[in-house]
Amino acid sequence: MAEFGFNEHHQNEVISYMRFARSKRVLRLKTIDTCFEELKDSRLVEETFTVDEVREMLEGLQAVVGGEVETELINTAHTNVLLLRQLFSQADKFFLRLQTDISELENRELLEKVAEFEKTDFKTTNKVNQESSKPRLVPLNEGGVSELLNKEITRLQEENEKLKSRLRNLESQAMNVLDEKTRAERALKDLQKVQGDQQGATREQDLSSLESTVAALKEDYERTLNVNAASQKDLQQNLVSAKHDLLRVQEQLAMAEKELDKKFQQTAAYRNMKEILTKKNEQIKEIRKRLQRYEGQSDAAIPEPDTETATA
Repeated sequence: MAEFGFNEHHQNEVISYMRFARSKRVLRLKTIDTCFEELKDSRLVEETFTVDEVREMLEGLQAVVGGEVETELINTAHTNVLLLRQLFSQADKFFLRLQTDISELENRELLEKVAEFEKTDFKTTNKVNQESSKPRLVPLNEGGVSELLNKEITRLQEENEKLKSRLRNLESQAMNVLDEKTRAERALKDLQKVQGDQQGATREQDLSSLESTVAALKEDYERTLNVNAASQKDLQQNLVSAKHDLLRVQEQLAMAEKELDKKFQQTAAYRNMKEILTKKNEQIKEIRKRLQRYEGQSDAAIPEPDTETATA
């Protein structure tokens, strides 16, 4: 890491973070492998599959794997934000303003150097793990990274136990299904043998059973017809009663309207309105008479045309 310009302390910090990121990546890949294994053990139990079944299995696997990959990418982004938060918090204590160049994140040359360093560190880690009796992650410090790794390992171990238990349940269910299938095939063969011996008797029993069923259905049908007829009669009676009630209500409503009109005519407002209308009618009649007299006078004032002038 000398070409990156780090001192020894910063180089150790970078190595610690790279190991943490690699462990997270390996665990997520193991989870994806478990998804494939679960699909193989739970669904690939038959010799042939239809196109729709294969498409359904692939779509389900795609959804699960896509969710795992998306979760890992989101987790990686959030982890990077937390790492930057630590660096910026330390810089704020010394009143430093750190800057980042996003374009350097896609520098191919630097990315290849980081990948080469990770491979070298990975080989060294593998040798150390092979020498140890129990494979485990040895953190560089006793700080937050090791604690996070231990928590993640514990969580993944619990998930692994759950998956193993689920796998055992699925295996037992598959074995039960196979046993039931075998028993059903044997029972079918036995039934076919018995059916060949007792075919005549079975036909007579089926015929008598069919006749009794037809008779029962006929009886139920007649009973239903009787019930429908009685119900129809009751409905007709209710309809006639409802019509009578409607006529009675209409008659009461008409009488109420007449009574209301009569009471309204007896009120003072009605008498005043009637008086006003009478006066208005008289005024209109008077105006019409005046107009008629005015039109008669106008016609008399117009002179008759000269006969000779008109003839000329």
